[in-house]
Amino acid sequence: MHAKRARRRTMVLNPVISKLSGKLVVLASSSPRRLEILTNVGLRFEVVPSWFKETLNKSLFKEPHQYAVETARQKALEVARRMPFKHLKTPDIVIGADTIVTIDGLILEKPRDKQDAYRMLSRLSGKEHSVCTGVAIVLCNQQENEETEYQTIDFYEETRVKFADLSETMLWDYIDSGEPMDKAGGYGIQALGGMLVEYIHGDFLNVVGFPLNRFCKQLDLLFNPELASNEVVHTDVRCNGSTTDHIENPSSTSSLSSPATSNPPQAEITIQNGPPTSPAPKMKRKDGQSAPDDSSWALVNSLSKCSEGQENMSAAGSAVPPVTSRGPMNLVIEKVHTDDLKRIIELMDGFKASKALFTASKMRVFDLLQKRPGLEGAEVARGLQASLKGTLCLLEACVSLGLLERKQGANEEGVYENSRLSQRFLVSDSPSSLLGYMAHSDETVWKLFSHLETSVREGTNLQAKVSAQTTNDLFQVMYSDDERKLRFMKAMHGIAEVAGPAVITAFDLSRFKTACDLGGCTGSMAHGLAKAYPRMSVTVYDLPSVVELSGTFCPPGLDNRVSFVAGDFFKDRLPKADLYILARILHDWTDDKVHALLSKISDACTPGCGLLVSEIFLDRDRTGPSQGLLQALGLGPGKQRSAGEYGALLESHGFTVSHIAHTDSLLDALLCIKD
Repeated sequence: MHAKRARRRTMVLNPVISKLSGKLVVLASSSPRRLEILTNVGLRFEVVPSWFKETLNKSLFKEPHQYAVETARQKALEVARRMPFKHLKTPDIVIGADTIVTIDGLILEKPRDKQDAYRMLSRLSGKEHSVCTGVAIVLCNQQENEETEYQTIDFYEETRVKFADLSETMLWDYIDSGEPMDKAGGYGIQALGGMLVEYIHGDFLNVVGFPLNRFCKQLDLLFNPELASNEVVHTDVRCNGSTTDHIENPSSTSSLSSPATSNPPQAEITIQNGPPTSPAPKMKRKDGQSAPDDSSWALVNSLSKCSEGQENMSAAGSAVPPVTSRGPMNLVIEKVHTDDLKRIIELMDGFKASKALFTASKMRVFDLLQKRPGLEGAEVARGLQASLKGTLCLLEACVSLGLLERKQGANEEGVYENSRLSQRFLVSDSPSSLLGYMAHSDETVWKLFSHLETSVREGTNLQAKVSAQTTNDLFQVMYSDDERKLRFMKAMHGIAEVAGPAVITAFDLSRFKTACDLGGCTGSMAHGLAKAYPRMSVTVYDLPSVVELSGTFCPPGLDNRVSFVAGDFFKDRLPKADLYILARILHDWTDDKVHALLSKISDACTPGCGLLVSEIFLDRDRTGPSQGLLQALGLGPGKQRSAGEYGALLESHGFTVSHIAHTDSLLDALLCIKD
């Protein structure tokens, strides 16, 4: 009895965070609050924001928490299914969450604008409301046939919050601070919004955005299934969306088979692909026959890599490979080794894949197949004016990389068409074309990185190893001749076209009437802002030689609100604006130059002006993302920073960080306001 109580105390005091050590844990959310909560308890994880559109029909859900749980589940599953293809790695566990505020049965999510925030907060004034966070834990278990089994544990936590009676002045002062705009219900209890709250009943962190206590208990149940018999609420086990087995709690008979079902449970386990498994010791099939207990540990197999039962766990909690009915242990170990070998070979051959991509892009393979899809290899060779043998090798390589598709044709060789990936990014007339960036990478970056070893040994700028100019000014090298300058501008234009929409829409910028894009190059970001915010006028400020060529890239119809001004932002006076933009600027320069530029912007700003910084934000422990860390290998005069480092830099110049967004695009974003 004492031992059992001790185990229960351990469950509360030790949330088994350490048992996730060595696992690829992913948070499917860009919320800085959730990131901070999980980071503070020592959990090591990556952030991959979900692309799931939060457009579920709320009317289909009888209880608001069911909507939150389903949204969290869809967020987590979208990331779990996307990562093996986009990120080329399969996570062990994906965490999704969705927080909603409800009052009188109405769900209040993030306000659309200030008036919407006012309506929300006015409704909450002087009343008690509910904050509910739905959480989904998706376990990804890669099978021997290379398919992945997704197992989902869902639950929710509810906290009651009472607002004080709020005066109009207090309401608008809070709204004008900008804090309500990215928060469910229009307030953040952990910050200025705390002044609105009279009392709360329940988990404070749940109101912040993530129920840490309940999450840790749920993890403990996964790793200690013998505790679940009297504590796990009713769950459903589903295969491909249809209920196949039920795990029953003696104290509960309710079930959740659809969003409209009454008396929903607070936990649900869903198996998307594969045989039904569960951490609970008792399972019944529909026919009433008891299922064997030997699958009870399979649910956490992807986390612990342990066989059925806990006897194979070491005293330190480390995992050992499972022994399953599919084969002896040595086969499982061999598979692990094979996966590692495949990953190493992918890294070793990465330069070959890059060069194949660059070559196919330069030879306009994708443009040819966009105009004339379904060509045979010989027809492609004639269109490229290239050898048949070389063309076939290039086409086959592109098929293997997912850039082309080969379909049945009149002969055995088949015909070739662009893949969806190529249609979007590798065709000249695509709005998201990256051909300019491909050319820059091939003609400039490729040559730079051939000198990487020497630069690492000497700590010298890669540019200096290739260019005859002894300068730390990147743009003096890039703009040294018209051909190189135009190639670089096309590269920057492509990046801005692809990443710009995510940056522009990361925050509500409608309060700013004038903006100045410093180093705005071709004006892509400026035109995107003008399109997104019809009342905004945007100035692109860049070097005279860049402004001269900018007309090549300007789309028609927006010139009346987008203007170009020539100048050097280090030497000349900056145009006046409510919002300044620094996209891919700060990482290029030395600390002295960065401080000089930020000081100049700060002096030009009046209180309330904004500064939007867009860069690749490194993880706080500098373990990723690889795109930013590989870019840092250029050993230029500048450096890559985390969001926190950028925030501290900006605060030292009189700005207050308002919002941070990890967009999962090519660039992240940070918005700060001048004090």
